[in-house]
Amino acid sequence: MESMDRRPTPAEAAAALADAEGGLESLADRVVVPRWFFLPIGVAVALQIGTTAAGLGTTEQSGRLVVAGFAVLLAVAVVQLARFRGQNGIWLGGLLSRVIGGTATAATVAYGGALAGAIWAATADAWWLVPILAVGGGAGYALSGRAWMRSYRAEPADHGRGEPALVLVVVGVLALSALVLLVSLR
Repeated sequence: MESMDRRPTPAEAAAALADAEGGLESLADRVVVPRWFFLPIGVAVALQIGTTAAGLGTTEQSGRLVVAGFAVLLAVAVVQLARFRGQNGIWLGGLLSRVIGGTATAATVAYGGALAGAIWAATADAWWLVPILAVGGGAGYALSGRAWMRSYRAEPADHGRGEPALVLVVVGVLALSALVLLVSLR
């Protein structure tokens, strides 16, 4: 009991921190991204952008198109996360929120810009532009995920954690509410 109450010396604390950081860096070096991990995510994002734009740009089947795009994106996300977990035996909060959830700055910009442009194109009857913007948004999203993985490996302590669950829930509810509003006004 007496040894448990003793505080570590500064040298002992520094050594313990160095061991912890070394373990985190070692883990980051051993994390393996499954083959074809980012491509299906990018394709699903492109499909979701395209179906949302098409759903909002037409009055026929609008709700079904939007829901179908989100369902595909959700299914791909679940499969890819399960593959990652199966291959590595761990979850990475940053991977879930920043790569899959798109909270990394580059993913947010790519997705938001492509979605806004594709919705505009669909409502302006410039349908030829919708797939171009959707593919661009999906590619930007996937490339953002690859960039996050490189950043995580370089500095795992800074990039390993994702956003707090409450923040993700609030953002998700707001996004879903905005989407429901858009579909209902259509």
